[in-house]
Amino acid sequence: MPTLTLRVSDDLALQFAALAATEGGKSALIRRLLESAVGAPDSKRAPVAVGSPQKVTVRFRESEMNQLKELASARGMTRTQWITSLVRSRLGAPAQQSDGEREELRTIARELNRIGGNINQIARAANTGEGVKAGASKPGLEEARAALEALQGELKGVLYRTSTYWEGR
Repeated sequence: MPTLTLRVSDDLALQFAALAATEGGKSALIRRLLESAVGAPDSKRAPVAVGSPQKVTVRFRESEMNQLKELASARGMTRTQWITSLVRSRLGAPAQQSDGEREELRTIARELNRIGGNINQIARAANTGEGVKAGASKPGLEEARAALEALQGELKGVLYRTSTYWEGR
């Protein structure tokens, strides 16, 4: 994704930061301003929630409370976390991951870091002339490629399960 850079005065930067704090942050505000300037369709991203948290009281029947508890428990969440996540998803916030999904994503990230280290070792060896004979690093690269494809599938699965859950599919 391209990055845009610009210089502004210190005073303008402070004024913009103050405005952006009420609009979901500087990046979100700049993105919306650029989209508006070029007539692009509005971004699907929801503005970041701002302001102090407010309490809402909702009443449910006992049977509904039991259902909520079961649904929340199945996602590894409390009832309040589940209800908050559901409401936020309907307001356009990014999909809410359960503790289990966050742990799956952490595991995938650790594995990607390990593979990245292996690829760096292969590249270093190739650059220093180690294993110069043709195809010396090919098995390592094939193994890394296969592992990356498997992790890509796992990552897509976690993200798909999360998004489809909160979208009610």
